[in-house]
Amino acid sequence: MAARITVVGAGVIGLSCAVRLAEAGHPVDVMARELPLETTSAVAGGLWQPFLAEPADLVARWSRQTHAAFAELSEANDVRHTGVVQRPGYLVGRTGRPTFADGLAGVGLTHVAHPHPSHREGWHLTVPIVDMTVYLPYLTRRLEAAGGTLTRMPLTALPARGLVVNCTGLASRALAADPTVYPVRGQVLRMSDPGITEWWADDADPATLTYVLPQTRHIVVGGTAQPGDYDTTPDKALAAAILDRARRLVPALERATVLSHRVGLRPARPAVRLETVHTAEGTTVHCYGHGGSGVTLSWGCADEVLAEVTALA
Repeated sequence: MAARITVVGAGVIGLSCAVRLAEAGHPVDVMARELPLETTSAVAGGLWQPFLAEPADLVARWSRQTHAAFAELSEANDVRHTGVVQRPGYLVGRTGRPTFADGLAGVGLTHVAHPHPSHREGWHLTVPIVDMTVYLPYLTRRLEAAGGTLTRMPLTALPARGLVVNCTGLASRALAADPTVYPVRGQVLRMSDPGITEWWADDADPATLTYVLPQTRHIVVGGTAQPGDYDTTPDKALAAAILDRARRLVPALERATVLSHRVGLRPARPAVRLETVHTAEGTTVHCYGHGGSGVTLSWGCADEVLAEVTALA
């Protein structure tokens, strides 16, 4: 029997890697300080769009692979089961063509003049949106169906023996002794759905992102991108500013009520670390530093982790 693989971290990257490995026949145990719905991934709006991740060539490849995986999920499954849906929407606030969507089937990227009273131009496109409150439990079910396990286990260090896949995100600053990992704080609101069917994203100012993302049962409204800020307590003044911007972008939100406030710390790094390191006692495949692109790069990175593990055999 193949040696067991320990995946550390139960966010979208850790679960995706674990699912790929388990479904390929590897015995997999996921260990994590936080269970899936407690992770930064659970705060994410789930819009497929690269953000705060490098290097550009690998990000482009991984995001395209993930787009294909989400497209397959949305075609083959009920959104209530997976949380994944292909949804049309508007990208405004940028001057150039969003090249991340070039050449992808079904996107239908179209330039739009005056898509909104505050914007002279924008882009209309259809991309995956993932409801993380549904998707993370879906990944957990897939892992368990493939024979994998998930255990809450706070670790003070990565396991030294055996084959380990490190998907601990920001915690890799300590667990992998990597000072280049830093937080980019994101604050969002979850709101009731007043009947919004298309998403909106205004990324004119990277520090004050404005997005309105319809989910299966609620709307995710954001947001912020605050580098170096470790505070996970929602800021009331920021929440009011986010809501004001979002209501100006999508007036229908005036009819919505705030359900909750959430904060997540995106694990940013100068470049995503996807690297295999050998020691006398074992092997670690590192996969962290995805910034704001964990969802967008998840399946592409999981495929590469599987390839790394397969090459070790």
